[in-house]
Amino acid sequence: MKAAILQCDDILEKFQPLFDHYPKMIEHMFDGVATTPISFDTYDCRQCQFPDDINKYDFYLTTGSRSSVYEDQEWIHQMISFVQQLDKQKKKLIGICFGHQLMAMARGRRVEKSKNGWGIGVAKNRVIAHPEWMTEKPSEINILTSHQDQITELPDDTLVIAESDFCPFFIVQWGNHFLSIQGHPEWNAEYSKMLINDRRAIIPEARVSTGLDSLDIKLDNALFVDWILKFV
Repeated sequence: MKAAILQCDDILEKFQPLFDHYPKMIEHMFDGVATTPISFDTYDCRQCQFPDDINKYDFYLTTGSRSSVYEDQEWIHQMISFVQQLDKQKKKLIGICFGHQLMAMARGRRVEKSKNGWGIGVAKNRVIAHPEWMTEKPSEINILTSHQDQITELPDDTLVIAESDFCPFFIVQWGNHFLSIQGHPEWNAEYSKMLINDRRAIIPEARVSTGLDSLDIKLDNALFVDWILKFV
């Protein structure tokens, strides 16, 4: 299979020696899960780089981003237009965090800063829907998060797969071709810990403490990657 990674941010330079770049994280999250080889190409959307031929790839994935999807930046406007193009052609897209929210923007729905504040550390979510493509059907999925923004409304043709009281739209299927998650299945606990500590100046101390304590919870990254592969 061939996949295109739509890059929307970089890992902070001081963390790159340990964790490389976000596209590499996404590639590595398939290690040990994918049984069919996947080749990846990366497009830096911040430089307005997009595939010339959307039919070239079996599926697309986005990285997360420090930017908000509602910011007035040219690359974000172009990315929303590209997602709309993928949507119109019913191409498979996996949206991670920023990409999850991009799908809502591309569909004319709202994304805004949540009254619940920062979501950091491991998010425990209830699995409330089990589509036909889903072979393993757990009742809960635990995934790392780092976000302030949340989708606040969805179109009619969406299916909420996982939710929590903190984030009601955590994993969403949009029609039969888009699948998105508010969390980061490409991250590991060590990276999350370093990022939380680096953001202590902007995150309340009580939330930092809770987020760090949550990092002992077993992650379900491989489960979500299996869902991606079944979906595409």
